[in-house]
Amino acid sequence: MHVERLHPESTVVHIGVGQDSQYGAVSTPIFQTVTYQHPGEELGRYDYSRTENPTRTPLAEGLATLEGGAGASLFSSGMAAITALFHLLKSGDHVILTNDLYGGTYRVLVDVFDHFGLTYTFVDTRDVRAVENAIRPESRLLFVETPSNPLLMISDLAALRRLTDEHDMWFAVDNTFMTALRQRPMDFGADFVVYSVTKYLSGHNDVLAGALVSRDAELAQRVAELANATGGVLAPFDAWLVMRGIKTLAVRLDRQEQNARRLASFLVEHPAVAQVYYPALDGHPGAQRHRQQSSGPGAMISFQLKNPARYTHLMNDLNLVLPAVSLGGTESLITHPYSETHREFPEPMRRALGIVPGLMRFSAGLENIDDLVADFDQALKGTI
Repeated sequence: MHVERLHPESTVVHIGVGQDSQYGAVSTPIFQTVTYQHPGEELGRYDYSRTENPTRTPLAEGLATLEGGAGASLFSSGMAAITALFHLLKSGDHVILTNDLYGGTYRVLVDVFDHFGLTYTFVDTRDVRAVENAIRPESRLLFVETPSNPLLMISDLAALRRLTDEHDMWFAVDNTFMTALRQRPMDFGADFVVYSVTKYLSGHNDVLAGALVSRDAELAQRVAELANATGGVLAPFDAWLVMRGIKTLAVRLDRQEQNARRLASFLVEHPAVAQVYYPALDGHPGAQRHRQQSSGPGAMISFQLKNPARYTHLMNDLNLVLPAVSLGGTESLITHPYSETHREFPEPMRRALGIVPGLMRFSAGLENIDDLVADFDQALKGTI
């Protein structure tokens, strides 16, 4: 059966499976090579691993299929994939971005692309009118996170696609928090879907990787040429690690999401917690919109402590949950966005968004939920 006809849960299991025509290996071998022999003047499909590698190729093809795209390029990190997207633009182009987004995306714009003449505006992309008001004649790209990082704000993908169509702009979505098993932005017209593959897709906190999936073949070819020219591609062994990890994505995400639902309900009732941000909660302002465009809430939770001055006590007193700046792995992790992932944001911007000292971001792992609840219960007592 062709993987294009499979459910996504089956697609991820069969990425790279049964493609070894020489020996019949079920799993894709690791082609740990830089270059390839070729007879005479004719080059084969593979000539140099920066351009293409037979371990990386099936993973790229599988991710494109999973997203409903025409092609995908794989990079050495999520930030390398985002950087490649911005490299498609030219000096003088204008980018509109979700104002509540990953701090690394903010940093690469301000510290790198600002010097190349890109201009940018951060907007609350939940407000379609605000996005429209930010559009200029030179606007070329709308970049959205939904749910956003770290406040899990929900933007209307279909409405934003209509807007970018009207103004001849590209529409890109960072889908790292959801994966295609919960949300497929290209079903709503996105031109690009970008991933930190490091997170849920790989899922084991053991490899850095990124992906940029393109909706049409021409864009996919442009990205592939850019990846080859700039060189920040995924190494063969790292591609193999991702292929191994992605096979269990469906079962991992189901368990992580189950844990997140239970923990969010616990946190809502805890006297040390002022507010919980999680799309499955009825009180979440984007809950209805998220249900319309996604098949699940994901496994990321953010919450505000009533006593923000004691956030370090919470992080230090947790025993099972690890304080670390990543997400989507098998282990539950907690992060302090104000001082860690979003410290590059100017102080007034952080405060205005709600990224304040009492905000915590939690990535649910695969542990027993009773153990996670007990760990949070004992640690939160120290913050009261």
